[in-house]
Amino acid sequence: MATPTSNIRNFSIIAHIDHGKSTLADRLLETTRTVVGNEMMAQVLDDMELERERGITIKAHAIRMMYERPDGQYVLNMIDTPGHVDFTYEVSRSLAACEGAILVVDASQGIEAQTLSNLYLAIENNLTIIPVINKIDLPSANPDHVADMIGELLGYDPASIPRISAKAGINIIDVLNKIVDEIPAPQGKLENPLQALIFDSVYDSYRGAISYVRVVEGSIRQNTKIRMMKTGAEYLVSEVGTFTMKRNVQQSLEPGEVGYMLANVKKIADIKIGDTVTSIDNPSQTQLPGYKDVKPMIFSGIYPTNPEDYKILRDALEKLQLNDSALSWLPETSEALGFGFRTGFLGLLHMEIVQERLDREFNVDIITTAPNVEYHVFMADESMVAIESPSKLPDPSRYDHIEEPYIQAQIFTPKEYVGPLMKLCEEKRGEFKTMEYLDEFKVILKYELPLGEVMFDFYDRLKSVSRGYAGLDYDPCGYRKNNLVKLDILLNGDPVDAFSVIIHKDKATTYGTAICVRLKDLIPRQQFDVAIQGAIGGKIISRTTVKAVRKDVTAKCYGGDISRKRKLLEKQKEGKKRMKNIGSVEVPQKAFLAVLSLNDAGSGGDDD
Repeated sequence: MATPTSNIRNFSIIAHIDHGKSTLADRLLETTRTVVGNEMMAQVLDDMELERERGITIKAHAIRMMYERPDGQYVLNMIDTPGHVDFTYEVSRSLAACEGAILVVDASQGIEAQTLSNLYLAIENNLTIIPVINKIDLPSANPDHVADMIGELLGYDPASIPRISAKAGINIIDVLNKIVDEIPAPQGKLENPLQALIFDSVYDSYRGAISYVRVVEGSIRQNTKIRMMKTGAEYLVSEVGTFTMKRNVQQSLEPGEVGYMLANVKKIADIKIGDTVTSIDNPSQTQLPGYKDVKPMIFSGIYPTNPEDYKILRDALEKLQLNDSALSWLPETSEALGFGFRTGFLGLLHMEIVQERLDREFNVDIITTAPNVEYHVFMADESMVAIESPSKLPDPSRYDHIEEPYIQAQIFTPKEYVGPLMKLCEEKRGEFKTMEYLDEFKVILKYELPLGEVMFDFYDRLKSVSRGYAGLDYDPCGYRKNNLVKLDILLNGDPVDAFSVIIHKDKATTYGTAICVRLKDLIPRQQFDVAIQGAIGGKIISRTTVKAVRKDVTAKCYGGDISRKRKLLEKQKEGKKRMKNIGSVEVPQKAFLAVLSLNDAGSGGDDD
């Protein structure tokens, strides 16, 4: 018998990195006896090895819990969300599948950057917010002060905020009762045309693409003919069900229910996170709001180490894209690296996670080029060309100027670190906007920064100058004209497109010199000198040389006339000159990654 809609509660947990979101999820599963005995382990929903290693949630996860109270049995559908700024779209889709959200705040740290960012997303989705103060058993905990901060921010009575320790299991029942009492039940009707939101999808090598859905109106069952409203793809549903720790097959999914759907999807591209599913026989005329094509922020080339693995890499990216709606890619060719893909990511952590998953889940060896952002190049005829790879930049005589993307950054920090953080932002060409005090200890700094400057070491340096206390949140805020140039790295006079970057002119010399010095250490010595040069157009701005391996050709000359030794040295010199003309420089894989670790170069290096 289906659970009445009035007894269903759908909720997410939102929190800043390391405030105990996954631990609270574990305790809720344990308290409702959804997970018992030896099934229980830390971060039970973080089933990716990578999530456990890093202590972060990368993918949204859904699970159904049954909670008994004297007034009846309730179905609690928990949709766990990623906690990092790079996965904001996934968070927004997960929140769209809920009616409420638990806001977890650390009793010792208070409100942080990502807490606030995800809180605003929840408010935009009109969710009921239940604040919870976690880690009350820590010696540094100050729950009363944190409760006052939350009360001021949300207009919530500080005295009624549950104070818990997810690790020790203190007051978890209070949270479950708040979920039942305060989060509204779903409002959909069974007789209405089917509307279901796809909030996630995964690829199963035996069953194909599996869509995670929240039914808003109508019902979905086996043999329902469905249409994806965004892509127009049509399929026949072969199975529906709900989640506990495994997939449980059900007769149907009705309004308010969260579950999965199998439909023998042939083309992975037909499933898009945020799309609306409707039935062909009784279709809905409107899509659920909020779907958007996710726009990548940074771009990098991904190439197979072995050219024969090109097709394997393509298949791996297709399967990964199903599970990661923010990933985008197009085929491209590099003179240095051969055939590969120009891949778009939401940020550096997202890029790192994709590379790790390609290696671990699909066993593909890859080389990645330095990340770039998308630039707008305004041509002499006033047309605009968007480029995301420096190799595509037209000749300087053909364009008028280049515009680069900016972000609006919010830095949350204890007040004693304001000075060093402002200095860091100014180094990165940041423009100061405002400074606001959250309370007598915490400050929000607002800066507008070029995204290209933030990509490399900004986050690492932010953490180091603030001893780990500062947090970062950002949003794109348009494009601006700047004095940007293309810096090429030449090996023996030949440009290597994988090393090219677009950079501010004032920083080009420092960056070019740092790259040349790094490459000198990484490129093995050949039998001829290798000149490594940094060039802007025809102007060389930096140079180093990898000296040739030298064989002692005069070793076999014992005594005799000096002219014999000179003759042998001249002969060797001629041979080396010939080799230099026809020889190609061998560049190791690690040299392509060298640009990522140039913390002290002109360009500037996240979690749950």
